Formats: sequence, structure tokens, C-alpha cells
Amino acid sequence: MKKKDNIGCIRLTLKQCAKFLKRHDNYIILTHASPDGDTLGSAYALYYGLNEIGKSACVICPDVIPKKYDYFVRSTDHVKRESSTVIAVDVADKRLLGDLKEEFGDIVDLNIDHHVSNTEFAKNLYLDADASATAEIIFELLTLMKVNINDITAKALYTGIATDTGSFKYSTVTAKTHIIAAMLHDYNINASEINRLMFDTKSKKLIDLERQVLETAEFHFEDKCMLLCVTAEMQQQTGCSGTDLEGIAVISRSVEGVKAGVTIKQTSDEEFKVSVRTYAPLDASVICKKLGGGGHKGAAGASVKGSLAEVKETVLSAVKECMEEQNAGIFTAE
Repeated sequence: MKKKDNIGCIRLTLKQCAKFLKRHDNYIILTHASPDGDTLGSAYALYYGLNEIGKSACVICPDVIPKKYDYFVRSTDHVKRESSTVIAVDVADKRLLGDLKEEFGDIVDLNIDHHVSNTEFAKNLYLDADASATAEIIFELLTLMKVNINDITAKALYTGIATDTGSFKYSTVTAKTHIIAAMLHDYNINASEINRLMFDTKSKKLIDLERQVLETAEFHFEDKCMLLCVTAEMQQQTGCSGTDLEGIAVISRSVEGVKAGVTIKQTSDEEFKVSVRTYAPLDASVICKKLGGGGHKGAAGASVKGSLAEVKETVLSAVKECMEEQNAGIFTAE
């Protein structure tokens, strides 16, 4: 049975999702803004899979796709808007569609996602909050549909899983995650090269930005919270912006004793993207929900408006509140 949760959103089983994909055609596959390996890997793996069964499809990303993903990203055919079936992958909220939100936000036919904070904005939703990555779901879908997975599809799937698990380090990783990754190794994916590109390669300008960010790092709440700020001035000075900033958020979670790593990135004069990384007992999704965002227990995000000082105050207040609620400490006002 299809389960109807929010009005207008129908929850599908994996089998029903597979039937949906077989039944429709002319797919527009959307990724989220500031694309990462999971949204891109999921979108392109689905694109290649649909092509294999004779479906017409295209991938549309709200932002420029970083060149490091060139080993599986290809130009896709144009699909007419008026006769299309719109799919969003790894998109928990229509606001994450960025510049595509106005055109597509209210007409997404199917959303495939693994974020527990999903707002159920699409007409149909397949959500597996236990999956380590949306790419893990796409692998299961393609397998269920008996789609031929080729080398380039396998590269996209492996990238999605590896990047969203921090190279298989995060608590979201399960035995199934490793089994799927092992199966992808049967293809010519060159996993060591993918991991080098994703985790071990930085530009000189990014190193310069990281230096500036670390020089202004702040510690709060008995050093259990590390706060990093990436201002517009820093981005201008170093030439780093947008997807160049992907790796900054993980810096804070590597510091001994830190339970909440917060990165505040300026996106406009009065708006900042907030990324939160936490360790137990803290839940990053709860912190970001207080800020109007969401995500996973260990990693979540939100967009907050105001001056840098105002955003810092708002974010730190939410972190402090959650630390006290989730028994990570009780702190006097700073």
C-alpha cells in the first residue's frame, strides 16, 4: 500500500518507486545546489540507468559542477519541460534546489532521498533514512529494476557513497553499505583514484583559505564547540567560493574534544550557510532544525540571515540549547 503522509505527498516503497520509473518517461533529474558527490553521483547513476532501459532523461544542476567530477559527469540530452517527469535526488527541501526552486520546486513528481529531515515537498517520495547515501538507494533501485550497471554508472554510485560517508568513516555506514561498495569494486571504477580526487586533493587557493579560517577559529562551551567563519572577504582574497568550500566543514570535527563543529559561510551580504557536524550525544539535525534547516544526526545545515555577529549569536544559542537538552553539558552565558 502507498502510504500518504502529508497532503499531496505519497510515500512509496522501493518496489513502487521502481514501478514508477518503469512506467514514466522523459525524466528531468534535479540535484541540490552546491552539489556534492552524493547528489551528483545519484543523479548521473540514475540517468545512465534510465538510458539503459530506453528512457529519455537529463540532469540539471542549479550550480556549476566542479571539474573533479568529470570522470562520470557528461552532457545530457535536453528534455522538454512540458512533457517531463521531474525527479529530485538527495534533496530534502525544495529550498535546496537553489535557482531551480522557482521553476521546479512545486512540480517534483518523485523525490528519492535519505535525509530524515525531508519536508515531503514532492508528489511522491521514496525515503530511506537508514541509507548511508542516496546513491545507496539508487543502487538498490537499479538492481531491483534489473538495469545493467556499467563502469561509469558504478563510478557515480561509488562516488556518492564514499563522499557521503566520509570515506566510510561516519556512523551512518552499515554492513549493507560495505556490501554495495564491494559489489561496485567488481567494475572498473579505480576506487583509489576516486578517493584521491575526493579526499586527498586540494588546490593552493583552498589551503590559503583554510589558513585564514583557522586563524580566526573560535572555541565555545568549554571548548566543546569549534566555530569557523568563511567571510565574503576571505572568498574574494583567495578566489575560493561555492563548491570550492566543500571540505571546510569537516575540519572542526577532527579537533580533539569538540562535540559540535560549526562552519558559517557567507553567501550574500546578509545571508550565511551554516554547516554543523556533531558527535554523540549531540544531534546536528536538531540544532539545524532550530535554525530552519535539517539533515542527519552527524551532519546538518541551514541558511541564516543577518550580520555575521547576529548569525554567530543565533547559531551559538541553538548549539548551547541543544548541548544542554542532549546532556552534552550545562553552560553559563558567554
